[in-house]
Amino acid sequence: MVRYYWSIGISAYFHDSAAALVCNGEIIAAAQEERFSRIKNDPNFPIEAIRYCLREANITMAEVEEVVFFEKPFTKFDRILQTIYETTPRSYVSFLKAMPGWLKEKLLLKKTIKKNLKSVGDYDEKTLKILFSEHHLSHAASAYFPSGFSESAILTVDGVGEWATCTIAKGSGNAIKMLRQMNFPHSIGLFYSAVTAYCGFKVNSDEYKLMGLAAYGNKSDDDFSRILDLLKSEVITIHTDGSVTLNQRYFSYRLGNRMFDKKRWSKLLGIEPRKPGSEITQHICNLGLAAQQIIEDVVMKLAKEAVALTGSKNLCLAGGVALNCLANGKIASSGIVERLFIQPASGDAGGALGAALAYYHIGKNKQLRNADAAGDNMKGSLLGPSYGNDQIWAAARRYSFSSTEHTDHELFEEVTLGLQQGKVIGWHQGRMEYGPRALGNRSILADPRVPGMQRTINLKVKFREGFRPFAPIILKEALHSYFEKAYETPYMLMAFPIKEEFRNQYPGNFSQWSMTEKLNFERSIVPSVTHIDYTSRLQSVDDTVNPKLYRLLKCFFEATDCPMLINTSFNRNNEPIINTPTEALECLQQTDIDWLVINNIIFKKDNS
Repeated sequence: MVRYYWSIGISAYFHDSAAALVCNGEIIAAAQEERFSRIKNDPNFPIEAIRYCLREANITMAEVEEVVFFEKPFTKFDRILQTIYETTPRSYVSFLKAMPGWLKEKLLLKKTIKKNLKSVGDYDEKTLKILFSEHHLSHAASAYFPSGFSESAILTVDGVGEWATCTIAKGSGNAIKMLRQMNFPHSIGLFYSAVTAYCGFKVNSDEYKLMGLAAYGNKSDDDFSRILDLLKSEVITIHTDGSVTLNQRYFSYRLGNRMFDKKRWSKLLGIEPRKPGSEITQHICNLGLAAQQIIEDVVMKLAKEAVALTGSKNLCLAGGVALNCLANGKIASSGIVERLFIQPASGDAGGALGAALAYYHIGKNKQLRNADAAGDNMKGSLLGPSYGNDQIWAAARRYSFSSTEHTDHELFEEVTLGLQQGKVIGWHQGRMEYGPRALGNRSILADPRVPGMQRTINLKVKFREGFRPFAPIILKEALHSYFEKAYETPYMLMAFPIKEEFRNQYPGNFSQWSMTEKLNFERSIVPSVTHIDYTSRLQSVDDTVNPKLYRLLKCFFEATDCPMLINTSFNRNNEPIINTPTEALECLQQTDIDWLVINNIIFKKDNS
């Protein structure tokens, strides 16, 4: 008789809290708390996410054997105390602000967890185990165990966990062995976050904006060369193995009040920090490009070091820096690894999953894990809730949209026709994605060939900065026909350049154009998904993980000879990706989305 071992992993109390449910090493469900609370990057205890996981498995809290927290609070507290000691008296104010939270919740975390779990459901306090993983072990486990690799190098890079800011490990069978570690305060993740803040974006949330902005930097500009040289000579030292040393005179994160020393950065670079929402100057674009060049250099060196240390040609990536698609694309196309797996929930949310998997495979070690190199075990990261037609129609009663229900064939034909007419379509299907990317179940879709569609969606639907690029979903079999050195990327975690024959060449004076003029230039035959540097952040789609999305793409391809669509997350600016049918219908009502498709039901506005 099979014994079922249910484990819940949780991350909380910093940003992007989440819960994941694992049974005998199989991932059953996972979701971020923000999708239920509607608070972007919600750091609070993931009560609703845990409730969802239990509902998905049809079990109660009493059947769970252990709850595993994604990091060790006492080790983290030790780092905070030591940092405060080293920076006193400048850190005294931040110390006073931080201590109540630690004394009330975090140092008594086992008690806090048990109290919160009681609001989820009854359980036996004598039998339920409350356990703690290490932050970077959680990241490593989140990538290695679902990867399908029986052995692999594992690279984790983020801001900071307890002490570690980067680790290199070797995964083999059920074991993960840590080989190398870089410690706080030296961190490529914190460096990139500091530049993110300097460019007027939000830390631990908007680093991807800096990546998008970097393409507007000008490599041939003396200003860019000057900034890059200054950063490398004064702010960050990059060692041959990929480790870095940050000149702490330029950073303030140890003091807890801001990421950088404004006076020293301004004096060094001759650039004032950009105020959020203000004009983006060429200086800021060049700074963004310099930071992107540095992070790509560091990550490439780290990947080479991981391969050299482990002797493996497989590589798993996790941690917040693993969401940098340009750096990932460089690794994939470099030839230094044969197979690459990147955890789609690479940030702290993914730590919840890694904590549960680490305990089962390493702690329990009940059986040798089933590693299948033919594919990964993340189930497309489609691990959140789904909704039936009864729930959809109940939600729709509050709105006055016209609606029609279709067979699959009819649906694909109708949606393809709407896309060809330039419609912007909300696409709400099946189980919600786990992680920051909309992977085709909570997505906004549009025709990438339509001139100005990037600007239309950014300004009329997403209500966000116009420079932000969109990603294409593309039929897996068409990937190499359109993009150079492309690597299969089902989780939208790598960027590759579109082939020369599909590009529109820039005029000679392009570098002198304004940002708006550059944005409006049609860069390729699919301008809405081609960034200014000719790259695209790709999602390749096959007929196994998401067959419905694949069939829609196939229908669009047969009608247009274009194998790709715009895919951007179904949400408005500064809001979490939508979860429920009600949220989808509300977004249809409050934006310029033309049609909404939930399951096989199409909702239309009167004028569409």
